[in-house]
Amino acid sequence: MSSNPPLSAEEVADFLRATPDFFEHHAEVLLNINVAHPHGGRTVSIPERQLIATREKVKLLEAKLAELLKFGEENDALSQRIHDLMLKLIACDGVDAIVDTLLLELLDNFQVPHVALRLWDVTPTQDTPEFQPVANELKQFVEAMKTPYCGSHPVYETHTWFGDHAPHLKSYALVPLRGGAGERTMGLLLMASENASRFYADMGTLFLTRIGEVAAHCLLRHLVMLPAPTPAATAAE
Repeated sequence: MSSNPPLSAEEVADFLRATPDFFEHHAEVLLNINVAHPHGGRTVSIPERQLIATREKVKLLEAKLAELLKFGEENDALSQRIHDLMLKLIACDGVDAIVDTLLLELLDNFQVPHVALRLWDVTPTQDTPEFQPVANELKQFVEAMKTPYCGSHPVYETHTWFGDHAPHLKSYALVPLRGGAGERTMGLLLMASENASRFYADMGTLFLTRIGEVAAHCLLRHLVMLPAPTPAATAAE
């Protein structure tokens, strides 16, 4: 009678990994091994169990593919709306028309609940909200932005641009407007929502960047940027 201890599960697994052709030479062993069904108490053969696992993987892949297709369709639709917005901005014949078109399109066709725009260091200026003075700290913040900002925190006084709605806003998108020589900052497009997940920190900003670029270049067809302030003048302010 053999006194050798039985093999452990790990040793059996190591043996099978080291001998991949074992079941080719001992097919009857494979056919006679039963394992628990993944969704019930009964047992099934290993080939049947492998078939069940393969079907489940296929279902997961199909679900993932459907999700990717859905995202692709949504991006195509969004891209088309942005293309239409750009064409409308290009067709505008003045600052007022550009501002009105930009704000109304974002409100109506992009379902952004709250939109505001501020322009600075350009002439001529008008007695409209878009040309109201903004703090130098905000100008410097926007000047330093490399990409649009999306998140839950307003920057400086920007949330006050929405008046009575300000206390209820939970997410923001800040899009810098740049143009002219050296692509200087000339303003800020601000969007906000009561929905905390509308503008979130990790969302893509490619489309926002394109909207800002086209809006700025269309505005500069009718506005002239003022000379850049000297460091001494900036410090004095």
